[in-house]
Amino acid sequence: MKILNLNLNELFLYLPFKNENMIVSMTGFGKSICELEAKKITLEIKSLNSKQLDIFTKIPSRYKEKDLEIRKKISTTLTRGKIEFSFYVESKAVESKSKINKEVVKDYYSQIADIAAELGISVSEAIIESILRLPESFSANFEETTDTEWEKISNSIDEALSELNNFRNQEGLALGKDIESRIKIISNKIPEIELLEPQRIGNIKSKLESSLQEFIEKKSFDQNRFEQELIYYLEKIDITEEKIRLQNHCDYFFQTIKENGMNGKKLNFISQEIGREINTIGSKANFSQIQKIVIQMKDELEKVKEQLLNVL
Repeated sequence: MKILNLNLNELFLYLPFKNENMIVSMTGFGKSICELEAKKITLEIKSLNSKQLDIFTKIPSRYKEKDLEIRKKISTTLTRGKIEFSFYVESKAVESKSKINKEVVKDYYSQIADIAAELGISVSEAIIESILRLPESFSANFEETTDTEWEKISNSIDEALSELNNFRNQEGLALGKDIESRIKIISNKIPEIELLEPQRIGNIKSKLESSLQEFIEKKSFDQNRFEQELIYYLEKIDITEEKIRLQNHCDYFFQTIKENGMNGKKLNFISQEIGREINTIGSKANFSQIQKIVIQMKDELEKVKEQLLNVL
């Protein structure tokens, strides 16, 4: 019953990997520590947004043979994102795990001494410090990784991946609320446009009548033809269909954002359709007050598109 007293962040630690009925962020961080007899291993996994799954690993030489296994574990657990996996080892033992390659150091010294003799310069004892920095002067003396040791490390990797996914779920929850609120703002602006429609149409008719008045007084014209042309013009600037499609796209967006699985790309496509309808309304409206609303819609949609870049 302890879980009933947890706050929201703690509750996510009990959730499974997949964040059902909400969007998931590509940004996340997971960390776990594996305590072994002679060493402490720290594992960190960081994810950022990316169009596909890109995995980068930083693994000590001793565990390089496990690189493919680690990558497979990551790819079967995570989807999309730039993944950075870091593997740090802190030895608890006092003894050194490296030994000096005496023969290599002697050979380096011999070559340097020969060169110094040819140049007529002396070789000081301090040269040894420089030689020890040269490649192959030290050799690693690592023991092989046992199955028991690797099993503990592998379990610790799973813990880090779980923490990363929980982090992604939490980020997705906040991200989804923000995105939904902005699409809702766009949807709520549609009735505002409808309230301005009678005034917009009235202004258009007044402008047409004023522009044609001089022509009408000076020259006769076909009244039926004039009415046909006026109807054609009004149909051309009619935005009824665009408003209906815009509302349908917003409704579809709300439906899709609650679907299971990866829907980031789908939401991005829907946002593009929303943008097309907003742009068409703005270009056809020819009315300053409606165009102000269109600008507000565009502002909200741009913020939505930025957020969607980080959605799985």
